[in-house]
Amino acid sequence: MTEYKDIATPSRTKEILKQYGFSFKKSLGQNFLTEPNILRNIAATANLSEEDRIIEIGPGIGALTEHLARSNGQVLSFEIDQRLIEVLEDTMSPYPNVTVVNEDILKADVKQISEEVFKEEGPIKVVANLPYYITTPIMMHLLMSGLDVESMTVMMQKEVADRITAVPGTKAYGSLSIAVQYYMEAKLAFIVPKTAFVPQPNVDSAIIHLSKRSEPVVNVIDEDFFFTVTKSAFTQRRKTLWNNLTSHFGKDEKTKAWLETSLEEVGIDPKRRGETLSIQEFGKLSNSLMTNKK
Repeated sequence: MTEYKDIATPSRTKEILKQYGFSFKKSLGQNFLTEPNILRNIAATANLSEEDRIIEIGPGIGALTEHLARSNGQVLSFEIDQRLIEVLEDTMSPYPNVTVVNEDILKADVKQISEEVFKEEGPIKVVANLPYYITTPIMMHLLMSGLDVESMTVMMQKEVADRITAVPGTKAYGSLSIAVQYYMEAKLAFIVPKTAFVPQPNVDSAIIHLSKRSEPVVNVIDEDFFFTVTKSAFTQRRKTLWNNLTSHFGKDEKTKAWLETSLEEVGIDPKRRGETLSIQEFGKLSNSLMTNKK
């Protein structure tokens, strides 16, 4: 493919924004990367090939999109901001393998749109610089979409990346860590300094790489109930597992007996805090609660 001048340089970004009279909307969490090397590293971390079907969220002016397109895979980008569609038609004109859809990713039927856009079969990979304010909802929407996503290589606020990749017994570990790690193996790839963006955010970012597990990390009877149990265990982090579970499920004698029996059955001390339990322990507890409820 012919080489084109990178979008993600400070001068070219400024030139494009000026050409279209574009002003940033804080409400959409718009921060554009102006470091081509970082974008190359993101694409390299995603390990893209021409067989891949790539989904991007929030392409902006196309800085990351062009690096994804250069893999020769098919790229489907979701952009919520109508003002950027005209810009992207221009900046992405050299890349016939890019399709931009003007939709809110959280409202879009990603599976259906993907089937319409991706004409050929191939691994589906999500690669995106996610808006800070809706990082978690977007990731969970994609994980629950029914789409067979092989991997996600996504940029987010470093604090959120720490939570997603956290292990039991750490302050960052919580229901988000469990929800993502249940489906995917999570690794922190590298840190992106706030100075690499226009406008500059208040915090540093991180790239995480998530690989789909061949099967969930733990075998549970009911996934929805499993996630209910894990969320309830972290409602108030300083409280014990017992306090959080009774606050969520109830404090009547029948409920307390049910909780006591289940905790004892799987050998989990009710005085422990949720952050000390592994995903496997939560799985055992969830299954025991389900079985004893019948």
